[in-house]
Amino acid sequence: MSDSGSLKSARWFRHLVALAILFALWWFLLGVLERELQRAEEQSANMVISQLRSALVIKGAEVMLDRQQSLEDHEGINPFELIDHQWGSYAGQCEGDIPEPSNWCFRDGTQKETVKQSRGWLIYNPNQPITLQDRQANAGEPLAWTVATEFADRNQNGQREQNERSTGLRLMPVSLTEESADTQSAAR
Repeated sequence: MSDSGSLKSARWFRHLVALAILFALWWFLLGVLERELQRAEEQSANMVISQLRSALVIKGAEVMLDRQQSLEDHEGINPFELIDHQWGSYAGQCEGDIPEPSNWCFRDGTQKETVKQSRGWLIYNPNQPITLQDRQANAGEPLAWTVATEFADRNQNGQREQNERSTGLRLMPVSLTEESADTQSAAR
């Protein structure tokens, strides 16, 4: 009888050890899966930003070649309109404060001095804690960019003076509040 009881105890202990090992492997696998999802989202968002920056370089060159246009007239435009894309993650104009997780949208703003529409911010709402272009954001903390004029900063002070010429268009990170975005636009 005692051999039968010790045999049952040994089986029970082996099953318990096997379940503990399976649980540890499952826990490790979930951690790896979460890191890979985060990395995939970062790569996807960085790819979108890179393609938009390339489109802005081309648009900036076109504007500079056309003597009747100025780069300043293109500040705040929606860079998604410059490329032919089929991304399901771009929601178009923002419907509310922020887009759905892992999606992009464009929020129109009004510039106070010119009252022109279609000046705004490109917004991305991460689904995971990610780092984009040295900017960190947690899930649900949207990141924003605006199209700005790039200039030859001869004195390296980061601000454009009268004698520094425009050299192109670029995506500039901004705070999501409209007041701070207007302040950064005025600083140029």
